[in-house]
Amino acid sequence: MILLLFLVTYVMNRLQHFITEKLNRLFPINYKVVVILLYLIVIAAIVLGISRYSPRIVDQVVQLTNEIMKFLDTADGDNFASKIAGYLQSFDIKNYTNDALKYIFALSKWLEFILLVIILSLFFLLQKREISKFTSKFKTSKIGWFYNEVAYLGDKFVSSFGKVIEAQLLIAVFNTALTILGLWILGFPYLFALTILVFMLSLVPVAGVIISLIPLCLIGYQLGGLQLSVIVVIMIIIIHALETYFLNPKLMAHKTKLPMFYTFIVLILSQHFLGIWGLIIGIPIFVFLLDILDVNKMEKTEEPVRVETKL
Repeated sequence: MILLLFLVTYVMNRLQHFITEKLNRLFPINYKVVVILLYLIVIAAIVLGISRYSPRIVDQVVQLTNEIMKFLDTADGDNFASKIAGYLQSFDIKNYTNDALKYIFALSKWLEFILLVIILSLFFLLQKREISKFTSKFKTSKIGWFYNEVAYLGDKFVSSFGKVIEAQLLIAVFNTALTILGLWILGFPYLFALTILVFMLSLVPVAGVIISLIPLCLIGYQLGGLQLSVIVVIMIIIIHALETYFLNPKLMAHKTKLPMFYTFIVLILSQHFLGIWGLIIGIPIFVFLLDILDVNKMEKTEEPVRVETKL
């Protein structure tokens, strides 16, 4: 709950700052008005999504899962398909799909939890100045030493964890929009379910792109054979290249760039200790620890030595 509260508050606060700054150039506006409007839009989107689109999404998720199961069970007649099915079954893909369905059907139980997070986040943003002023009183109290330590860690946490999460969200939106547009052009079904699938996997650095190729290629193979699967792979490679060379350098600071070896090791360990959440927050937590240890401290560029000559 604390993690989700931080994520929602951080993203909404950044969005509020951006909108308020743009609107103030046209006419003065109180930031609280922007905050209330943003949360009204979010609540309206949740209500609309639950009432109108959630049955279609659940139905498409079930159909998509059944298609994957059908491919794994009836691929004996095709040599290429049987090899792929055997390879996927070695990873126990059926258990993963069943677990995914359990999470989908459990989402209805999270509504009360999500509503509580939204209300707490709204109250925090509406009273953030009062909260900051009240919290600063602890600096001169008998536990001022504890306040200083927490304030230091909090600043580091926001500057590293928050920014990396924000970048991952923007990259996920970018990847999802382009991928779904391409799949729509190719005539893919289950676009609602695939949108959720691609977005969630796009939040996982590096590995998410590879994992998302599995269901996309399976559906492509069923629709248009090997040729369509190859087209899907090429499309994902192009989208990933656009993200890597154009979007990533603008969103990710220099200090957040990790070698691929470190990325996979962190994902493996975080998934082991934190479960599915670890795939999303593992890299931000690792970057936060690096920041605490001053591993990410930017190296000062050496200035050229000037040689002065006296005439």
